[in-house]
Amino acid sequence: MSALPGTTRRRRPHSALPWLATPALVLFVGFAVVPLVGVFALSFTTWDGIGTIRATGLTSWRKVLTDPGLTHALWVTFLVMAVSWAVQTPLSILLGTFLAGRQRYRAVLGVVYFIPLMLSSAAIALAYKALLDPNFGLGAGLDIQALSRDWLGRPGLAFGVVIFVVSWQFIPFHSLIYQGGVQQIPKSLYEAAQLDGAGRVRQFFSITLPQLKYTIITSSTLMVVGSLTFFDLIFILTEGGPGDATRVLALDMYKRGFQASLMGPASVIAVILVLVGLGLALLLRRLGGRNAGASQLEGA
Repeated sequence: MSALPGTTRRRRPHSALPWLATPALVLFVGFAVVPLVGVFALSFTTWDGIGTIRATGLTSWRKVLTDPGLTHALWVTFLVMAVSWAVQTPLSILLGTFLAGRQRYRAVLGVVYFIPLMLSSAAIALAYKALLDPNFGLGAGLDIQALSRDWLGRPGLAFGVVIFVVSWQFIPFHSLIYQGGVQQIPKSLYEAAQLDGAGRVRQFFSITLPQLKYTIITSSTLMVVGSLTFFDLIFILTEGGPGDATRVLALDMYKRGFQASLMGPASVIAVILVLVGLGLALLLRRLGGRNAGASQLEGA
């Protein structure tokens, strides 16, 4: 059917979005999907990291799933995850709300708070390990008996040190997320609350927290999934000890794969880590609901 005289056909411009996303897609497939498929295939083999790779079916899976050490490592991993989340989230929200103010000195404090995130986890672990040394550390140097303890030699103290160091390093990052979330809250909500006679504490619980619902979901997802990958910090601080008190799944995977030369079981643990992380991320996404923009007026 020919076009009417005097009219022109409108041509849809070809969208450049697929071409712009292609490099990112290639990198994601090359550095995420392909290694994950390789690790999954390796979990059905027996390999010492040097010799011939031999397919052994479900042998590695049976060996790992029937090992009591896996249950213990899972328990420690979830314990670190839960306690670190319980410590980091309230402090991050309070710091983020504080840094969202307009005072000039808060911008300087925001830069200072962000310094720990710029440091290497390995360097942080080495520094704290030296400071907490009972013979040559901070307690011995300042002659403070309360600090001169075997912090990394007792299970309870070692676990507490791990939580403290992890929180010290990552609270600034999550504070930055909450700072951005607080700054996006409409000022009109606070003005209306002030007219109603609400104080700062009431405004925080009635406006700020409800408005930060999806920010909390995002921060918690990063926090929970990220806690599954804690390795270098714990390895340098405690090496999973004393005993197996701080032996998380990522450290268990390293010890099986690179110290015991059991790449098959180590690959099984890697797959378990991916599945646990994916499941937790989907669960938190489900808790947040489908409409991420619905929280815009939740504090009204």
